[in-house]
Amino acid sequence: MAREPFQKLTSTAVPLPVENVDTDQIIPARFLKATSREGFGTNLFRDWRYLSDNTPNPDFVLNNPSFSGKILLAGKNFGSGSSREHAAWAIYDYGFRVVVSSFFADIFRNNALNNGLLPVQVSEDFLRQSFDSVQNHPETLFTVDLENQIITNHHTGASEKFEINQYKKYCLLKGLDDFDYLMSIKEKIVRFESQHKLF
Repeated sequence: MAREPFQKLTSTAVPLPVENVDTDQIIPARFLKATSREGFGTNLFRDWRYLSDNTPNPDFVLNNPSFSGKILLAGKNFGSGSSREHAAWAIYDYGFRVVVSSFFADIFRNNALNNGLLPVQVSEDFLRQSFDSVQNHPETLFTVDLENQIITNHHTGASEKFEINQYKKYCLLKGLDDFDYLMSIKEKIVRFESQHKLF
């Protein structure tokens, strides 16, 4: 499914300084019945966002009007636990385009990249400074430059390089998923097949 190309994003950020956030906390298992990617954002962090009577939890960051943006600042070891792809769907559907952490579970990282969500892994120092900036100055802007693989904190002026699989980087820059990419090189595939027929 083609999506909007990701090249450079400048946005405020939402701080979630909680370590070891697993996929069941991101999107509880009882909401996994749907098979399309839309609508999962409604239940992102459901058990943290709402109280037992289904009213918004005023202490949870997504219910705090001081914080907004397309970047989620997350604690270390984000996306651990089961390998549900719905976790990436929920974060993307809510409106986030980047998740910043000092460490991601590998399966979550791959699911995020496959669904147009950019996981930016930074040093613990950079992450800590970013949390400080946002919590003390919610209007702090960050720029994520995918082409050059650099994230910048505009409040401190600090920048840091991040790594990304180059194939996934290309797909994000062009707004392609794996199927779109294969279709984009269909002629090359057909040509290769015709040149390497066994019979």
